[in-house]
Formats: sequence, C-alpha cells, structure tokens
Amino acid sequence: MRSTQRDDGRNSVLGRAVSLLSAFRQDDDRCVTLSELARRAGVAKPTAHRLAGQLVELGLLEPGEGGLRLGLRVFELGQLVPRQRGLRDAARPFLEDLHRASGETVHLAVLEAPDVVYLDKLTSRAAPAVPSRIGGRMPAHATAVGKALLAHASEDVREAVLARPLERVTARTVVMRGVLMRELRKVRTEGFAHEYEESANGVVCAPVR
Repeated sequence: MRSTQRDDGRNSVLGRAVSLLSAFRQDDDRCVTLSELARRAGVAKPTAHRLAGQLVELGLLEPGEGGLRLGLRVFELGQLVPRQRGLRDAARPFLEDLHRASGETVHLAVLEAPDVVYLDKLTSRAAPAVPSRIGGRMPAHATAVGKALLAHASEDVREAVLARPLERVTARTVVMRGVLMRELRKVRTEGFAHEYEESANGVVCAPVR
C-alpha cells in the first residue's frame, strides 16, 4: 500500500536537487565527481545521476574534466538576489574608501546563522590570503564580522547558534560556549570585535559597523 505521508523538503525531488547543488564546497577548485557529490548530499547515486542530468540541461550544472561544476545559470540567479544586490551597491563606495585608506582586504557580510555570508570583497596584494569569497560562508563564531553580527543579533538567534556544536576551523577558534558568550558580551559593551587566526592562520580581522 502506498504511503500518503509527504516527504519533508530535503527528501523531495526538489530538495535532493538542491542538496546536490549545495554539495559543492568553497575549496572545490576542479570538477567534482558525481559519486562524491552524491556522497556529500546523502543522495543515492542513481537518483543523483538522474537529477544531475536534468540540472545540466537547465544550465545549473556543467560537465567538465573529471566531473561536474556549478553552471553559469547559478551565478546569474545569484546576481538577482535583492538583498545582495541592493546592499552591495549601497555599501560599495564605503568599501572602496576603506580599502584605499587601509590597504587591507575588506569584506561586506551578513549573518545567516550559524554562518556569515560574504556579499562583497576587495582584496589587497599586501594583505595575507584569507579563505573568504563572494557568496561563500564561514562559521560566524570563527570570524570577527560574525562575532559583531552575533553580538547585536536577537537573543533567539544567539541562543540557536550557541546551542549547536561550534566548529573548530583553526587551533585558535573559540569553540567553548561560555568563552564565546563572554566575548559577545564584551563586543556589545565595547562596540568592537576581533579575530586572531580563528578563521585562518596568519589572519587578524576587525569589523567596522
């Protein structure tokens, strides 16, 4: 007898397709094999093969040497996100002023707990390489900008982030709940957040609100 219970979003066809698209990682410099994407997404390989073929036809995935990569259509859709486009356009003159004045790498980020999402980035040749990219994510607790945003977020948002296991990105990442709570209280009191090699070795950051 066929079950009438509905799948949740992740188990629907659309949910599985999104899981495949979301399985790409920031450090994927080359194409990813279908087997690896299926493993990351938790999707059966026959299902992943069928969905990947449809995503290629739609331009959301592209075949390449040794596997698949995100298609240009994904980039095009990303540029249409209203919050990203409006905020980035409004902030760009200030980012450029700060970049010229400091000579350092400058980011524009928003909180999408438990992560921060980078909407814009101006790089500097003199500054150390940082593991961020436009459209990329980092755990909020491991970045200065994330701590600043968490400190001024609603209590419900902070509690939801603090209730999760805190990922250790480097040896210096704060992963103890009590320590992070004290840091966030200090940020609210002093109006200043910082990061010392918590998202990448050799990187020190401070946000401008």
